[in-house]
Amino acid sequence: MKIEIMGYSGSGKSTLCRNLSEKYGIPALHLDTVHFLPNWKVREDSEKQRIVASFLDDNPEGWVIDGNYIKLSYDRRVEEADIVIQMLFGRFNCLWRCTRRYHAYKGKSRPDMAVGCNEKMDWEFVKWILWKGRTKQAKERYKKLQKMYPDKVIVIKNQKQLNKYMKEMHL
Repeated sequence: MKIEIMGYSGSGKSTLCRNLSEKYGIPALHLDTVHFLPNWKVREDSEKQRIVASFLDDNPEGWVIDGNYIKLSYDRRVEEADIVIQMLFGRFNCLWRCTRRYHAYKGKSRPDMAVGCNEKMDWEFVKWILWKGRTKQAKERYKKLQKMYPDKVIVIKNQKQLNKYMKEMHL
């Protein structure tokens, strides 16, 4: 089983990734751990690309990956995936979820983030959640995948739909 999870910040991609990894016994890759080095430094593009390509090559039987990062084997991830889950929660719901996450992990790194990247909630991240991460191009990319792969794209827009999906998957 190969599963790609993408969507907006704060929608629950990483948590769902962990749950599916445990359920299917397949390795998980959180793209935030590839993108960031300690103290929120950004890894070199060539190194990020090498890490993701190696992960895909090393796990031909199955994987679950969460994150968008279109420069990191995006086409390959989508093509190889058996299921593509799009977590498209509303902006204010994502902001609330990120605020809740911030309070839960304040001063420490969460399990799906690079070591040394302590949870933070600053104005730049709030702008990302509410506006910058929801560009017209991103929305068009999600819609394009829905049209290209109607049999394998699952769109989850709110907690009720996520709960239903998790119940159906016995998570």
